[in-house]
Amino acid sequence: MAKPRRSSSRANGHKSPRASRGDGQHDGQHDGRYRAVRPTWEGHLRLSLVTCPVALYTATESAADVHFHLINPKTHNRIRMQTVDAGTGKPVERSELVRGFEIGKNRYVLFDKQELDAVKLESTRTIDITEFVDAAAIDRIYWDQPYYLAPSGRTGIEAYAVIRAAMQEQSRVALGRLVLHQRERMCALEPREHGMLLTTLRTHDEIRSSAEIFGHTVPRPDPRMLEIAEKIIEQQEAAFDPSQFKDRYEDALRELIERKAKGEDIVTGEEPEPEEKVVDLMEALQRSLKGSAGPSRDKADRFLEAHARRKPAAKKRARRAA
Repeated sequence: MAKPRRSSSRANGHKSPRASRGDGQHDGQHDGRYRAVRPTWEGHLRLSLVTCPVALYTATESAADVHFHLINPKTHNRIRMQTVDAGTGKPVERSELVRGFEIGKNRYVLFDKQELDAVKLESTRTIDITEFVDAAAIDRIYWDQPYYLAPSGRTGIEAYAVIRAAMQEQSRVALGRLVLHQRERMCALEPREHGMLLTTLRTHDEIRSSAEIFGHTVPRPDPRMLEIAEKIIEQQEAAFDPSQFKDRYEDALRELIERKAKGEDIVTGEEPEPEEKVVDLMEALQRSLKGSAGPSRDKADRFLEAHARRKPAAKKRARRAA
């Protein structure tokens, strides 16, 4: 009996480079791809004497990024990188390489994989919750990489549910440690939907002092300019919607790839005309306020008219006081 013929996306012609991009909803959410994803880390979550097996999954997706390969234009073949001994100039197989830590000029302490794996901390396979804090108490500069923390199998799922529910009831974030990518990381755990979100935290030593950057004193703004700037902020106030944020540079690259694949000649476009420079800050603020689109433009015009009427009155009061 003949097997039923499976439909193929290639049967209808060349697949556009844009075809893999969705509208903010990844196709994997519907085709079960996420259910088959492999965990980044597996171990146990422990709160005091309560323990449950868990698995860690990356919460971000970068598969849609445009990636280029290095190509020899004469042969259209990809370039293969070689590992070469810096002293002899001879190639070395990657399987023969070990890691080394430099302790002096051209002096290294060497380690093979087994020796590095021997550095076992309890956090290598256990996330031990040490304390609970208010999420607002963690400065945003310390938040690093997000992961989903899910139960691993049915064993211990009740303990997972209890820990998650307790955090949700208390509105607290748990702090713990785990070894990830050969580093022990501080992490924050919080309830999210039907599971938990684990976010690695940067250490204090990783944060550069802002004094290096913000060394100069910022001048006190003119109250009139501040008032106009606040009105501009009010006009542009909106609800945060991450689905509206698109990588326009990547979209332009994909369009370029599609055109080039069709055999089009690519001509460099003309440089856009430079925007008119506005030297006077007050003028720039006023023009920004009047130029804002939307129903608040009339409100902006009334504000500027009232602001203009206040100027002569203020000058008269100043002359009388003098």
